[in-house]
Amino acid sequence: MSAKNSPRYWRWVRDALILLAVFLAIQWWQTRDMPRGEAPALVGVGLDGQPMALSAYRGSPVLVHFWATWCPVCRLENGSIASIAADHAVISVASTSGTAAEVRAFLAENELQMPVMMDESGELARHWNVQGVPATFVIDSAGLIDYATVGYSSEIGLRLRLALAD
Repeated sequence: MSAKNSPRYWRWVRDALILLAVFLAIQWWQTRDMPRGEAPALVGVGLDGQPMALSAYRGSPVLVHFWATWCPVCRLENGSIASIAADHAVISVASTSGTAAEVRAFLAENELQMPVMMDESGELARHWNVQGVPATFVIDSAGLIDYATVGYSSEIGLRLRLALAD
């Protein structure tokens, strides 16, 4: 009997399709209330005390990434976000992560270099309807949300989304 006709082969295909369907359903559920269309305003203060605004990036794709120092999934993903920030426009928003000094210490301790907008109270996250972190948005050059997700995202996946948004 060939591998393609094997009952085991078809069970694996069935199981893979079920897992894919469950994954897509969870992804849909997590992002159902996230903003669509034009990106909401995002204005705040960076770690250096200087004003930051999403509108300054109009004309090129930008990655907007909400995260927190206390979030274990964010810790796994922060290296990828910092790597992307080295060659793409990125605004990372440290939400409910303490003071600027505490966030600066976290970045230094983890050897991360990326632009960070402070969101001590979580108000920016609420304005963007972020229900959990990490939450990542790819904004296209026209200021429209091209992609939104909650949870871990791979660096290659985010880079691909940014390239497609260009």
